[in-house]
Amino acid sequence: MRLIPGSRTWLTAGMFLLMLGLSSAQRAPSEEKGTKERSWPMFGATVHRNLANTVDTGIPASWSIKKNKQKNIKWSAKLGTKALGGPVVASGRIFVGTNRAHDPKIEGDKGVLMCFRESDGQFLWEAVHDKVAGDDSGGQGFGIASSPCIDGDHVYYVSNRWEVVCADVAGDGGKAKILWSLDMIKDLKVYPGGVSGSLSICSPLIVEDLVFVVTANGVDTSGKPPAPEAPSFIALDKKTGKVVWKDNSPGAKIMDGQWGNPAAAKVNEQWQVIFPGGDGWLYGFEAKTGKLLWKFDCNPKKSDFQPGGRGTRGFVVGTPVIWENKLYVATGRQPDDGNGVGHLWCIDITKTPKNKDKDLSPVNDNFDPKAAVNKDSGLVWHFGGPVVPKPEDGGRVYVFGRTVSTVAIHDGLVYAAELAGYLNCLDARTGQKYWESDLKATTWSSPFYVDGKVLMGTDDGNMYIFRPGKELKKPTKMDLEEALQSPPMAINGVLYVSNGYNLFAIAAK
Repeated sequence: MRLIPGSRTWLTAGMFLLMLGLSSAQRAPSEEKGTKERSWPMFGATVHRNLANTVDTGIPASWSIKKNKQKNIKWSAKLGTKALGGPVVASGRIFVGTNRAHDPKIEGDKGVLMCFRESDGQFLWEAVHDKVAGDDSGGQGFGIASSPCIDGDHVYYVSNRWEVVCADVAGDGGKAKILWSLDMIKDLKVYPGGVSGSLSICSPLIVEDLVFVVTANGVDTSGKPPAPEAPSFIALDKKTGKVVWKDNSPGAKIMDGQWGNPAAAKVNEQWQVIFPGGDGWLYGFEAKTGKLLWKFDCNPKKSDFQPGGRGTRGFVVGTPVIWENKLYVATGRQPDDGNGVGHLWCIDITKTPKNKDKDLSPVNDNFDPKAAVNKDSGLVWHFGGPVVPKPEDGGRVYVFGRTVSTVAIHDGLVYAAELAGYLNCLDARTGQKYWESDLKATTWSSPFYVDGKVLMGTDDGNMYIFRPGKELKKPTKMDLEEALQSPPMAINGVLYVSNGYNLFAIAAK
């Protein structure tokens, strides 16, 4: 992830398809309705990554974190000064990445994964990683930005040292019990990317016996990738950490860094895993072998990339989401590049490419899915691009702007945020826009649906609570005091929100 000295950094900062074959750690909350306790074991809860909980109820519509005036706060836990990774919940434990150790004897900026007890927020253990020598990103205090993935008794995450780490969920006397780790810099020759620095963001994904990770291979200060042959996407044996297969498809065409998360789906009885490349393409691979199944260009062919926020070409910073055999994803740039043109896509991943390149992209920048030239493409609908003609009254110049967010889908509606601070609601099947809401602040967070509410955090520390539906109704606003740069999460009747400094468990008494 790109960092600019003195600036903020960012998170990416969600999938329902066929649920057959999923392990207990991969099941959506809705599937575990008969169980007493459910889990949210990875970013998006399942391999489909949809930021929606359709089961839990009783989530408060208001709360207060102010001292002496707290309302509906079950517990709170101190984090560091930044917490971009997590939270996720499994096995009665909650995991979150941060930058300062719980142990007061350990000083300075570190990469830290903390584990708390779900019921009362009691600290259980932490994994503490020193920053890589000479790395400025760790020095700016961003710590572990990777949202971990829980599979059975194991927790998987990417450290601030660009290591894929597997640890025991139970810890060992207040400390982590590391089972294995893979150093992507040393062992795979990855160059962690971004013009002015980098950060490990990927939330690992597990399908059957494999763990999938976006490596963050990227460019240096010249704007070119020093290691184009190094893998951008890897599949590891979840028990040993050994590389099973790897891919470097973006190669020398990486624009900046690679910070999106992978997603997966079972299509025609075959698992496929989707990688958002730093070249602006999506790649669908056969999960077991790494065989390319399809690819899709998320930008118009006439687009161009220029450093420093210029140009019209972007890449996926958030996470692909799968719902009803369709994939939903939007393009952006790292936040310090500012606002610009973005594109939100709906793609049919069940289509089999009929060309030798296995390309499902729309043809000749024709974004009409009914056009004859697109009969073999995977295009379902497109939303975005510049407003034509350009408004003369000072209105918005983009149909949809750049985003670092992941969409949430519920009841046939897609909720998609823009970096500039707009939340859009569209029809998931047609792309018809129903409404947009001006959040009055930029946002690196993502929308989240639970219990008849759509929650949306902003960089000015406000959490907006919308009523879902085709008609926009005025949202309520909760003050969390600090920037909300990761999406909230709810499970077992409790809403979890991090404002970087504290993790709040919000629940009705």
